[in-house]
Amino acid sequence: MILPLPFIGAPSCNEECSLGLYTVNAVYGDTIIMPCRLEVPDGLMFGKWKYEMPNGSPVFIAFRSSTKKNVQYDDVPDYKDRLSLSENYTLSIKNARISDEKRFVCMLVTEDDVSEEPTIVKVFKQPSQPEILHQADFLETEKLKMLGECVARDSYPEGNVTWYKNGKVLQPVEEVVVINLQKIVDKSTGLFTMTSSLQYMPTKEDANAKFACTVTYYGPSGQKTIQSEPVVFDVHYPTEKVTIQVLSQSNTIKEGDNITLKCSGNGNPPPQEFLFYIPGETEGIRSSETYTMTDVRRNATGEYKCSLMDKNMMDSTTITVHYLDLQLTPSGEVTKQIGEALPVSCTISSSRNATVFWIKDNTRMQTSPSFSSLQYQDAGNYICETTLQEVEGLKKSKTLKLIVEGKPQIKMTKKTNTNKMSKTIVCHVEGFPKPAVQWTVTGSGSIINKAKETKYVNGRFSSKIVIAPEENVTLTCIAENELERTVTSLNVSAISIPEYDEPEDRNDDNREKVNDQAKLIVGIVVGLLLAALVAGVVYWLYVKKSNDAKGKSKKAAAQNFPSLPRPASKHVAKDLGNIEENKKLEENNHKSEA
Repeated sequence: MILPLPFIGAPSCNEECSLGLYTVNAVYGDTIIMPCRLEVPDGLMFGKWKYEMPNGSPVFIAFRSSTKKNVQYDDVPDYKDRLSLSENYTLSIKNARISDEKRFVCMLVTEDDVSEEPTIVKVFKQPSQPEILHQADFLETEKLKMLGECVARDSYPEGNVTWYKNGKVLQPVEEVVVINLQKIVDKSTGLFTMTSSLQYMPTKEDANAKFACTVTYYGPSGQKTIQSEPVVFDVHYPTEKVTIQVLSQSNTIKEGDNITLKCSGNGNPPPQEFLFYIPGETEGIRSSETYTMTDVRRNATGEYKCSLMDKNMMDSTTITVHYLDLQLTPSGEVTKQIGEALPVSCTISSSRNATVFWIKDNTRMQTSPSFSSLQYQDAGNYICETTLQEVEGLKKSKTLKLIVEGKPQIKMTKKTNTNKMSKTIVCHVEGFPKPAVQWTVTGSGSIINKAKETKYVNGRFSSKIVIAPEENVTLTCIAENELERTVTSLNVSAISIPEYDEPEDRNDDNREKVNDQAKLIVGIVVGLLLAALVAGVVYWLYVKKSNDAKGKSKKAAAQNFPSLPRPASKHVAKDLGNIEENKKLEENNHKSEA
């Protein structure tokens, strides 16, 4: 049967409760123990227990004789095998039921009197933990929908059900919160089942709300509450905003990268299809929540948009595709002649300011290369490299392999070694490709194969021989590469005549220093000579007049006594002969070269 909704308060009590009658509170299923609260009188014959029907008629259920000590139980079906009467006339009823809620009376009988003492029995049953059944699959904003039913079973007396959201009581609100409570009693047990249904119109903020219900009931010790497990419902709500974002592993995008756009709506469930708008396209491209472009170029820079299929809402973002171009002029392998000019330019075009630097033969250069007159040391591998520091992985470089060629150039030097036993003749050679050097003796044409060469650096090296000539000789140094064959000769005196030429081990820097020092000395000497000359001229003008007479007399004397020729020494004559001989040798060499 379905009962109306009573006010849940203290357990109901009949008139005897208000008169202060003794009450026994029992738990459903437990044993009810009711002591007889009468003093045992003298001359007691027997004691009996009865209960009263709703109409007041008695029903006797137990008898005990004080003399025979025997116990008899009346044939009452509801209490068959459930009763126990002790010697002090305490009545126990096993397996308490709701139907045991009665007024029981203890009777002590003597020959002259009958004494009675009533006891009220109250039975309580705790309900099961409430649970939310028939839960909605989802809730929708702006729609009143059955959320679920909170069910608490087998309660006595009946309990009351309350709904909670996030720990706060849900109060009925028309068309928003609608609560209906039903109480059903089991006819066989007398226990109540409470069912409370909740209709709810959610908002977007209820997406993660926790709904629960409680049942409040009364037990032997007072009011108690049991709560259900909380439940979270999926709340559906429409999309109110569309967002576009770029999915990338880095913060910047460069040419050759892939771009993945993701469009999302904040509705629940989220939209599954969108329209993507890319630069250069007038119509939107229909796609799922992501759209990918591969191997993008710089022309992909621009504004990207996405919208719902109905074009109702839209969002946009700007993408910059970074690029870096490098143009090196000239590039690759370039061959030039020594002394020529070579303009070199490295032009950069980029989406942002780029850093440019040069590397020559694995060494970073401080300035850009510039060649107004190429030298051998300018040859090498040049790399122009540029990077965009803000864009990871964006780096470009180009290479110039510069080859500086030159015909062989020769300079020969000689000197007598410190031991006075030999002379060192050096042929200083410049040229690229590296010239091959050959030594010969002019006249005999014999080839000298004992030459030693220094390391070939910056197009220069030296070939050296050591000889001890017994007589004057002419040595020829021949240097030849793919461009030309150059021949130079040098006269070398016999070992007995010392020679002091430029030291062979002087490098270019030392030569420049020596030249600078020589220029300084020459300048000083010339200055002194000019000063002496000026002083001499002044002095000569001063004494000219006074010396005219003396000059005339000396002139006459000179005419009268001409000077005699001085005899030349043999050594000088020999030297002059050698000089003439050397001049002839040099003339012959020049003719052969021509």
